[in-house]
Amino acid sequence: MQRRTFLRNGLTAAASSLVLGNAFASSVKNQGNENRVVVGTAEKTFKMNYAPHEGMFANHAGKDFVDQIKFMHEQGFRSIEDNGMLGRSKEDQEKIGATLSKLGMTMGVFVIEGGDNWKVSLATGKQEFKDTFIKTCQASVEVAKRVNAKWMTVVPGFFERHLPIGIQTANVVDALRRGSEILEPHGLIMVLEPLSDTPDLFLRNSDQTFEICKAVNSPSCKILFDIYHMQRNEGNLIPNMEKCWEEIVYIQIGDNPGRNEPTTGEINYKNIFKWLNGKGYKGVMGMEHGNAQKGKEGELALIKAYRESDSF
Repeated sequence: MQRRTFLRNGLTAAASSLVLGNAFASSVKNQGNENRVVVGTAEKTFKMNYAPHEGMFANHAGKDFVDQIKFMHEQGFRSIEDNGMLGRSKEDQEKIGATLSKLGMTMGVFVIEGGDNWKVSLATGKQEFKDTFIKTCQASVEVAKRVNAKWMTVVPGFFERHLPIGIQTANVVDALRRGSEILEPHGLIMVLEPLSDTPDLFLRNSDQTFEICKAVNSPSCKILFDIYHMQRNEGNLIPNMEKCWEEIVYIQIGDNPGRNEPTTGEINYKNIFKWLNGKGYKGVMGMEHGNAQKGKEGELALIKAYRESDSF
């Protein structure tokens, strides 16, 4: 499943019969849009800095992303992430950036991509792919300024079966060093994300990503540890995070199986969040998953699941 497509799959409208504590004590209609219902009582912030994405609360907040961000803030979330930010218009980027600034919220990752960055591979060493990557890094600097972003996800692409793994690794390191040279003067960080979607992908494991970050040797090249993907690829989550901790700067969440909110699968997220908190992690934790249930009821259940997992 394409990551952008996954994150843009909408939530279908449905009536809600679930009441979630004092956070949902009252509802009011937004002036100018009678179809948008927002929660009237603000909720306290979470212990950890969870970041929802577009569409996650569309049944409560409506289709407009800015309205969704405001709803997220009302429910205690203090960050967002938006993989497709690079593809938004300049006007939308500026509007989102202004909203985040006004609410005191943090912008999480967006994706550095050029064309189909799942198949276009830096592992090949081909100059055309490297040029596209460098050009996209340059464009990402301007986008980051508009939304006050710091982290950008990088996926090197597919495994190149005609080359030895050492050559592929060297090709990826070379390209990432070039990208780091562009981002580093601006204090920006590319976060490498090992994925589980297909074994054709070059970057698959945390130790491999750690090795590459060490080879690039730049403060602008670090690890995005997506707990969902790493549960599928390698398991042993806390020990592996401990081993790679020196290079991890960003966390993403999703339970397995299903890639939905915590408490819907096999991962003990309450224990993981407690461990991360004990490590002193204060960074963004991207909610890169779907909703297990549809409609407003599913959105409220999602928030309830985060409250439960955050109560360590």
